[in-house]
Amino acid sequence: MFDGREPIYIQIADQIRGDILAGHLAEGEQVMSTTQYATTYRINPATAAKAFAQLVDEGVLYKQRGVGMFVAEGAPAQLRAARRETFLEELLEPVLAEARVLGITTSELTRWIERSSAESDLTATNTTTEGEQR
Repeated sequence: MFDGREPIYIQIADQIRGDILAGHLAEGEQVMSTTQYATTYRINPATAAKAFAQLVDEGVLYKQRGVGMFVAEGAPAQLRAARRETFLEELLEPVLAEARVLGITTSELTRWIERSSAESDLTATNTTTEGEQR
């Protein structure tokens, strides 16, 4: 499960952030304890605790003494804003720079994005329709 290059505690924190963004963990919802996490994924409890501590420091999780860890109010919006900024700076800027080098115009990029979005919308609609027919 945790086979990336980054330390395991960072991978755990990223996984929890992703679960919150995807809506698998809602605001106020309890998350697995560090012990449960360590047992489930067969990792050192201190590693899981380090990930949870990082998320608490970021304001993504909060600890309720004697009860457990919970998703903080506003965490999805906070994570979305941070992820959007990262996306724009680290992913989109290099793409736009390469487009400039290749002479791709803004209108060409816009058409490409609109066409790709329309195809995604069509795929999502077809998937939903097929699921409803079953």
